[in-house]
Amino acid sequence: MNPLRRAILKGTGAAGTLAVAAAAGLIRPKAVLAAEWNKAAFEAKKVEDVLKTIGVGAPIESADIVIKAPDIAENGAVVPVEVTSKIAGTERIAVIAEKNPFPLTGSFNLGNGAEGYVSFRIKMGQTSNVMALVTAGGKHYVASKEVKVTIGGCGG
Repeated sequence: MNPLRRAILKGTGAAGTLAVAAAAGLIRPKAVLAAEWNKAAFEAKKVEDVLKTIGVGAPIESADIVIKAPDIAENGAVVPVEVTSKIAGTERIAVIAEKNPFPLTGSFNLGNGAEGYVSFRIKMGQTSNVMALVTAGGKHYVASKEVKVTIGGCGG
């Protein structure tokens, strides 16, 4: 018998057994390991208020933070943003679109030893600076990039 076929059949059988056990209620999921949602930070309407609610005083400009976003976004409703932190021990990456009605677009707490990288899509109402805030070793760092928006995505 082909070893690859044998491995696939074993894996399929195990997965089927787990699915039946879960459907029968024999296996129940444990608590989800998600961080608390900082509602005040996501509802803040000014960048200064966002910084205050997430505990950032005066972040230091850093060339070790790379923001990959389009120079011109054709549609502000879906602007792809990637942030890479080359700072050792990165604990959190937060992304702010300065002129949005609610500037904080995402905040990601990274586990011990996780790669300092996030990729997601944000909404932007108008041309604005996109800021990436990185927390590492109790210090806060920032980098920014201007993204021009031709059609706003935040309504109004």
